[in-house]
Amino acid sequence: MKLRVAVLLMLAVLALAPPLFGAGKNENKASVTFHLETEATDNPKMIFPQGVGNQTRYFRRMPEIGIKDIVSFSPFPSDTGESFGIVFRLKGNAVNRLAAVTAANQGRWLISQVNGRAVDGVIIDKQVSDGFIVIWKGVTLADVEILDKELPRADEANKKN
Repeated sequence: MKLRVAVLLMLAVLALAPPLFGAGKNENKASVTFHLETEATDNPKMIFPQGVGNQTRYFRRMPEIGIKDIVSFSPFPSDTGESFGIVFRLKGNAVNRLAAVTAANQGRWLISQVNGRAVDGVIIDKQVSDGFIVIWKGVTLADVEILDKELPRADEANKKN
């Protein structure tokens, strides 16, 4: 009888363990990344294929810019009106990194992913050194709501400064 009670007690403790230890705590954490085009011959573990137009292009798994590099954001309706675009203001070290990457990689693609989904891409045609990076389309209202939990809007960030 004591063994049965001990087993039931252990099962109850194990059933409660995930909430006690914070499992699933940050499930809705926002993700924004920008990935630079690379060669298909690079290390296969370090690249991923992505359809761009009617071609398959290859991009670095390691992002050039990520959510930790962002100070604030400002969503806007895309030209089609079916999705949103977002302007991101970058931190100082990310501004310098983006300027160097865009100066050295003109003619290559830079794609953006929001919450793990590729949403937009641009061909780098000049150095970007103004401290802003833009996703022009493909962001959903749900994406914006998740970003609101992680980052301040541009107007809120300006009030603090």
